[in-house]
Amino acid sequence: MKCRHCTVELEHTFLDLGYAPPSNAYLTDSDLVRPESYYPLKIMVCDQCWLVQTEDYTEADDLFRADYAYFSSTSVGWLAHASRYAKKVIKDFSLDASSLVIEVASNDGYLLKNFVAAGIPCLGIEPTASTAEAAEEIGIPVLREFFGEQLARRLSQDGKKADLIAGNNVYAHVPDINDFTRGLKEALKFDGTITLEFPHLMQLINHAQFDTVYHEHFSYLSLHTVSQIFSDAGLRICDVEELATHGGSLRVYGCHQDDPRVTSPNVDAVLELETLSGLKQLSTYENFQVRADKIKDDLLLFLLEQKRLNKVVVAYGAAAKGNTLLNYAGVKPDLLRFVCDAGIAKQGKYMPGSHVPIFPPAALGDSKADYVLILPWNIAKEVRDQLENSGINGVQYVTAVPHLDIK
Repeated sequence: MKCRHCTVELEHTFLDLGYAPPSNAYLTDSDLVRPESYYPLKIMVCDQCWLVQTEDYTEADDLFRADYAYFSSTSVGWLAHASRYAKKVIKDFSLDASSLVIEVASNDGYLLKNFVAAGIPCLGIEPTASTAEAAEEIGIPVLREFFGEQLARRLSQDGKKADLIAGNNVYAHVPDINDFTRGLKEALKFDGTITLEFPHLMQLINHAQFDTVYHEHFSYLSLHTVSQIFSDAGLRICDVEELATHGGSLRVYGCHQDDPRVTSPNVDAVLELETLSGLKQLSTYENFQVRADKIKDDLLLFLLEQKRLNKVVVAYGAAAKGNTLLNYAGVKPDLLRFVCDAGIAKQGKYMPGSHVPIFPPAALGDSKADYVLILPWNIAKEVRDQLENSGINGVQYVTAVPHLDIK
């Protein structure tokens, strides 16, 4: 396999999680009697551009199907994050009724609805039918396609160059990151701005967030590598913010390379942090497997001990990261009774691989659970608050990453 960005042959393994099904391929009752597709889940690192990437086995069409079950609006915290972002960029970039905002991977309209409410024209690009329909129902125009240079050229020819292109948690999901980035440049007005949010590789490594590794993530990104990819496409990162979302993310601000705006000192500051964290040293990546294995082993020992003591353990949040964790640990319904999730599209289905059933949150009230394992640890406080406010008491809350924690 060659690096998806610089085409150097890859030789170094960052993490090997064996075989796993796609993390968002939730199962129905009828699926349980059919063979389930598993793919190797192995992550490589390029020792030239330092792009961390999944080994080539799956295609985007296999992962982002019409019935894709991740709806961004399920999280109250994420909706608030999107609202704050919209207010900020509308003010910072003086967006108004004469502007155009394009969001790539617009999901169910969680973000663009803020621009619609402000009277700012927008366009969502979203290939999964289930989420695109939800966005269209609230008045957001959507193109149901994968974004890339070819689509961007069509938009440009139709006079639809954007003042702002937003992409939240999509950059890591694209198999051809060079083509995607060239598309960003093609669709951007001469003085326009790109903002991309993505989980920061530095935080993944520093906090052992191995469960954020799954097939839908083709890349794991640092500012160093993204800067190179942007530069090769004729773009420049002019600013960057560190965010708390998803366990630690970056929001980069991009512009055309010859844009007159000055590059913020924030860019050099984050690049220096990455260097100090060893993101350009092979030893940083080669030592990660041991840390992931300890998290997996500690969780499995905990679940086995609770089974021996006849304690009831359930989980909350049928998140992709939870599927990675459960499948790597080999957890089945004998150790974890069920998972609750507020997403209606997931309820009544089963977690891929583990086949743990997914119920509505109300099922917790009748479960007599002793422990609730919160799989989306990045919103653990939000989940605890929601459950306690709904009258769920007398349980202990467990998170497994970056280490086993019981509250």
